[in-house]
Amino acid sequence: MALSGNCRTNPKEQASVQNSFPDVVELNVGGQVYYTRHSTLVGTPNSLLGKLFSSKKDASNDLARDPKGRYFIDRDGFLFRYVLDYLRDKQVVLPDHFPEKGRLRKEAEYFQLPDLVKLLTPDDIKHSPDDYFHSDYEDGSQGSDHRQCPPPSLVPADRKSGFITVGYRGSCTMGRESQTDAKFRRVPRILICGRVALAKEVFGETLNESRDPDRTPDRYTSRFYLKFKHLERSFDMLSECGFQMVACNSSVTASFVNQHTDDKIWSSYTEYVFYRK
Repeated sequence: MALSGNCRTNPKEQASVQNSFPDVVELNVGGQVYYTRHSTLVGTPNSLLGKLFSSKKDASNDLARDPKGRYFIDRDGFLFRYVLDYLRDKQVVLPDHFPEKGRLRKEAEYFQLPDLVKLLTPDDIKHSPDDYFHSDYEDGSQGSDHRQCPPPSLVPADRKSGFITVGYRGSCTMGRESQTDAKFRRVPRILICGRVALAKEVFGETLNESRDPDRTPDRYTSRFYLKFKHLERSFDMLSECGFQMVACNSSVTASFVNQHTDDKIWSSYTEYVFYRK
């Protein structure tokens, strides 16, 4: 999804930029490191970055530094890539079914980029893509479970294909004589395996990356898991993003609870493989 706007800069103001800052600036935004030209940061003079990195100010201004001397900005490091893309090209290209458009709009407001804010809130779309990805954390969801697919205008032609594997473990304790007394345990977590960019595109803020942090979007992971416990919800989200189930596999094991009882613990592990052309 490509969004573009008409944002003109004043050549005289750009020409006034001297050498208060290095030509290539190293930024640390929320732990993510970016390299960009100084001219890119000041290309929109009225923006927050344009003011902070203006050569009219002393280079030793209020900008914080990290331990390695990089300029530090305490904002969302992942979303800043789209802010930087806009500063470079005066347009932004978002992944299909982008689930964090509302958060990106807040970042655009923080960095004082009104034209980007307008691009992220078109008049003909009453709901942002955030509204299509409702998260029901730990059975605490409220309201209807009905979900809508994003309109066709939000689906780009160049969306990437790939596989995503959904896995979960379940268990129950069962006596030898009767199955009616089986004591089921909740599914502890739903595991997500696949390319990071695809996983983030589908599951957005409902994806827990704490077990495999700072992995770049082009890499693969098998350690992400979801913040909710409903397996069917993950299937819905994958379906709405164009994925179809192509394979599944399940295994079951049993072990005695202890040597003094016939009760057994039955454990199962199931994987579902989804693919999008």
